[in-house]
Amino acid sequence: MTDKKHEVWLRGPVDGIPALLQPVAHALLQAREEINALMDNFPETLLWEKPAGVASPGFHLQHIKGVIDRLLTYARGEMLNAEQLSYLKQEEHPPSPSCKTSELLALLNLQVDKALAQLSATDESTLTAFRGVGRAQLPSTVLGLLMHAAEHTQRHNGQLLVTVRMLKAGQV
Repeated sequence: MTDKKHEVWLRGPVDGIPALLQPVAHALLQAREEINALMDNFPETLLWEKPAGVASPGFHLQHIKGVIDRLLTYARGEMLNAEQLSYLKQEEHPPSPSCKTSELLALLNLQVDKALAQLSATDESTLTAFRGVGRAQLPSTVLGLLMHAAEHTQRHNGQLLVTVRMLKAGQV
């Protein structure tokens, strides 16, 4: 039974996640819960609206998924593939004319599940290992990339919250 009265980090350890990666798992799970609740019954007609020129809800949902995927790829010591680079270029646009909020949420939820699986398989002794980011191989570490995936997700979760509230209030 899930304890929804408390934030995820106050519910205890996430099964199967190494101790040092619990904060990453907690942040990703908290964001997923909040995003799914926020987007419940969200009008499809507003999914790609940009109130006051800010990013649309659809962008945030796609971007969160994409960022988690890209940062965890780098954490594994891999480079982005052509599909990931193409996805990055398309995050601001609907993947199809009939795109539904539920489809974007399902993809985001699946990406969080993949992230949790990767966290479960991460050896804590590798957390300080160098990982290069991008073509320039900018310096980071396994832990740096995993933490950034969590904090970047939380950042866009907050932006999505404000945008959705603006749209629901009719401040387009």
